[in-house]
Amino acid sequence: MTTDDLSAPLGQDPPRKRRYRLPFTAPQAIAALFGLFLTVFLGFAIFNHDPMGGEPLAKVAYDPATLPGEKAAQQQAGAAPPSAPKEAPASAREPTAGQQTVTIIDGSSGARQSVIVGTAADVPVKADGPPAGTAGINPKLLESSRYGMIPVAADGLKPFRAYAAGSDAERAVAGKTPVIAIVVSGLGVGAAKTSDAITKLPGAVTLAFTPYGSDPGKLVERARAQKHEVLLQVPMEPFDYPDNDPGPQTLLTTLAADQNSDRLAWHMSRFQGYVGIANFMGSRFVATDAAMQPVVKEAARRGLAWLDDGSAPRSVARVIAEGQAMPFAKADLTIDTVPTVAEIDRSLARLEALAKERGSAVGIASALPISIERIGTWAKQLEGKGVLLVPLTTAMLKPKSS
Repeated sequence: MTTDDLSAPLGQDPPRKRRYRLPFTAPQAIAALFGLFLTVFLGFAIFNHDPMGGEPLAKVAYDPATLPGEKAAQQQAGAAPPSAPKEAPASAREPTAGQQTVTIIDGSSGARQSVIVGTAADVPVKADGPPAGTAGINPKLLESSRYGMIPVAADGLKPFRAYAAGSDAERAVAGKTPVIAIVVSGLGVGAAKTSDAITKLPGAVTLAFTPYGSDPGKLVERARAQKHEVLLQVPMEPFDYPDNDPGPQTLLTTLAADQNSDRLAWHMSRFQGYVGIANFMGSRFVATDAAMQPVVKEAARRGLAWLDDGSAPRSVARVIAEGQAMPFAKADLTIDTVPTVAEIDRSLARLEALAKERGSAVGIASALPISIERIGTWAKQLEGKGVLLVPLTTAMLKPKSS
């Protein structure tokens, strides 16, 4: 018996001590924890941006000093500053100092492609000569920029003329014969397909290189040694940017003219020996007059030609180029939109008909193995058809029939 029992009134039970009770039961607690876990998981899945889809990643840091002024340009465009490390598949080749590994993701297909990019300063310099990859380049047609050497017209000579393939005699014959120019694009990224295009296609086929290869100068030098004309493809803003991102240093409609000119200089410094510029994507950019005017004018001032790939019906490139009196061409059709033997052959036959009707025609294709194979086979069968396969510059200079 306790003291409380002795002091309690007779006939009444002693007061019971109250026990603390949880405001919920054990099953309720488990359900609450499960709901919290599910909410966190869904939030991570919805709002976390992971374009690599959980693949192993290797973080690669690069020196922002290799791209002067890039931080300010990207901040105005709403992009992340370049000081942030880029992520690339762990299997990607390690970049050297001053380079970065970038994964380009196609917003429509989801296809990923990892490339290593760097500045022109990364090109090895020979002790007794110019940088590697500049064989056959006229030093008078080079101008120094903060990214490296870029083309320029000088002493009445232009890169368009200096690096054009074909002789005067061949151009004279082409002036009296229907001609077809074919451009194979997207080269420089992927050594195998680039080598196939260089070695398996006839020299009259023009090759267009993107600026993102690890050593584009060497590949361009090989292409020119095989008598191919070369174009520089400059990445430009598509309508679905940034979901569909052409790559680093893309020319954007949201940037000021001097910022786009600065980015253009970076692209032009990646390799030399090209006769002109072609858009790489850019459905929004090429249709925006204010953005295109300074870019096309800059290319014209430097003695370059312009190729419109024909993918944007509202492109203003032709009007601006004609106003600058610069060589210009627009692709009449994409040869391998449907990459099958039958459709590619049908597109090539259509080019023949266009050439006979108008005097010249221009086709563009990607470097798919089937495209390279069919173009090569078709070119061997042209003799006797009354149509001549020529470099792009020859087709540009030949007036079309009315």
